[in-house]
Amino acid sequence: MDTDQLTALRQAFHRDPELGFQEVRTKARVADLLRDMGLEVHEGAGVIGLLRAGTGNRAIGLRADMDALPITEASTHDYPSETPGVMHACGHDGHMTMLLGAAATLAADPGFDGTVVFIFQPNEEHGLGAKAMIDEGVLERFPVEEVYAIHNLPGAPVGQVSTRPGLICSSESLFEITIHGQGGHASMPQAGRDAITIGAEMVQALQTIVSRKLAPGAGAVVSVTEFLTDGQRNVLPGTATLKGDVRARSPEDRNAIEGFMRQIAGGIAEAHGVTVEVSYNTEFIETINAPEPTRAVVAAAGATGLETIPDRQPMSFSEDFAHFSAAVPGCFLLLGNGDTGAHGQPLHADDYDFNDALLPIGAGLWAELVRQRLPAQEGDR
Repeated sequence: MDTDQLTALRQAFHRDPELGFQEVRTKARVADLLRDMGLEVHEGAGVIGLLRAGTGNRAIGLRADMDALPITEASTHDYPSETPGVMHACGHDGHMTMLLGAAATLAADPGFDGTVVFIFQPNEEHGLGAKAMIDEGVLERFPVEEVYAIHNLPGAPVGQVSTRPGLICSSESLFEITIHGQGGHASMPQAGRDAITIGAEMVQALQTIVSRKLAPGAGAVVSVTEFLTDGQRNVLPGTATLKGDVRARSPEDRNAIEGFMRQIAGGIAEAHGVTVEVSYNTEFIETINAPEPTRAVVAAAGATGLETIPDRQPMSFSEDFAHFSAAVPGCFLLLGNGDTGAHGQPLHADDYDFNDALLPIGAGLWAELVRQRLPAQEGDR
């Protein structure tokens, strides 16, 4: 595909976004394009494209995500979302297009020896798509020695590659704390056990987990994002629910935060004579890059002339690719999307847009990586 074709395809994906596990039209478009290129295609939770060349038995996997977000688009370009309340605000439209561009390049001129498994994954945003594909046996049916994924990074120069060995993205755990007190009249607080005051105390106490209970520089974040009660204008609430989000950079810190959270909630509840329920569910585990695949990404980026940061700081956001790289040695890399206009807007902003100038860069990087990791034998050239 040339740049104009890649751009047209990316903008077509952008106009027709679909939420996680609802990517019906998206999956069909991806599968049809892969078949048109001559790849073997398998459909399940996601879409798999297989491209073989030469006689080698080695295989690597390349992953792109397909889902959009429940956001109403505020962009002013001429290809906005045509689905109300849904938009590609994270660049998955571009991720798919770059990987399809690489598949087209390699199908037309392989230059490698082995098998490339193109993985198009659903529902990355909720941390469920990779696990769904793994649970249905994708890694057993299409085994790979290494697996890779690209995510665009607004604010970084166009085409700048950054990655690191070891932890690259934090985990995400969602918590919910429900306080059962005793409601009452706002004029007589002494007659009840006001859940809103108790909840407020818990909100403050939860902040001491990071500031006082974990090592400085641990990189963990505990955020209370919702505070819900059954109170009214002159009714003190008997029930309050706190909901929130935890980011951690190690399983040890993640588990420690859960323990401290339960301890704090239980202690405050006991002090006030109320009961409390705590749930803590990890949606995304930590994303860990293996050393050799990370070196391979840096080498491929250098070979294509891209500026490279091989030891960037870990990201505080989470990535569903973590489930793939926990099962197979892998590397998650970031590719600069630009630092101006919509291309520099934060991910998940309602006026963010993937930079089409990045499409041939990403497709070329994928192709170079394949040819380096699965080098053609002399007779295959």
